[in-house]
Amino acid sequence: MVSIKDIASDIGVTPTTVSNALGGKGRVSADLVDRIRTRASEMGYRPSLAGRALQSGRTGIVGLVMPDLTNPLFPRIAQTLSIAADARQLGILIADSRGSVEAQTQAFQRMLSLGVDGMLVVPQKGTAPDPMPVPVAVINTASDPQNAVSADHGGGGALVARHIADIGHRKVVILGADPVSEVQRDRIAGMTGALRADVDVDVVWGDKGLAQILSLINRGATAVMTTSDLLALPVRSELMRADLLVPEQVSLTGFDNMAFSPVMHPALTTVAQNVEEIATRALDIITAQIAGTPPQCLGETVPMRLVVRQSTSIPAFATNRRPHR
Repeated sequence: MVSIKDIASDIGVTPTTVSNALGGKGRVSADLVDRIRTRASEMGYRPSLAGRALQSGRTGIVGLVMPDLTNPLFPRIAQTLSIAADARQLGILIADSRGSVEAQTQAFQRMLSLGVDGMLVVPQKGTAPDPMPVPVAVINTASDPQNAVSADHGGGGALVARHIADIGHRKVVILGADPVSEVQRDRIAGMTGALRADVDVDVVWGDKGLAQILSLINRGATAVMTTSDLLALPVRSELMRADLLVPEQVSLTGFDNMAFSPVMHPALTTVAQNVEEIATRALDIITAQIAGTPPQCLGETVPMRLVVRQSTSIPAFATNRRPHR
């Protein structure tokens, strides 16, 4: 196991200098700090959490509470945060609240009992963490007053809606999973706010909304925008059962650019989050809070990116909407 003395000997400085550089203490030049940290990482140095706790009163561990790890988006976020934390020589404990508000509360209590220095929280929809004895950074959406940093969900909704309007769709359907979700409400607000005045839009929710899709298409809708790639999947199935072609007769969009979206048939037009940037900013915020320093920016949103694929196209005339077989 590589020690501070090993690093000091390798670089040619004292162990105290290495310790101060790694711990952010003492008078060490920025260039030397970067050099020491880079070399420590190259040599595979891992600090002793027990030793760190004795010296600083901190464990060097941050809790991460996620709402539902069965959703493919959240493991990606968790992994990205874990990688970003590892680069800062922080450990992360991950808890899955499994779609349950009660499980989320229990996860908070469990993290606190384990002595985490701070908490990163992607909250259950419609909830907010109560005040805690450690710093908390919420990753949610702009409409959440506690949001520390998040994707610009409203801006992402605007991107995909403008795309649909720009290619000629004038009657569209927006499908959300649950109106309790601040993220989905912000996405839909972004979509509706960006649509032109001459675009007729119906907003529907959940299973009931999914059951209305074909009826709305029969009444002239030429595009379906969803608040998640996971919602786009059952819409695609409904369209296939009705022998409606995507995108020749109905354009379809998702949200979050999940791993399966480029391999759907046709590949799904969607919106991508910059998960790496969100993770970096979230770690900046929580580490500043742990150090007792006010974060430079709170409530920031990170721009999203439109990913245009084959599931959207210029709408056909209504009389040509059904395929000839």
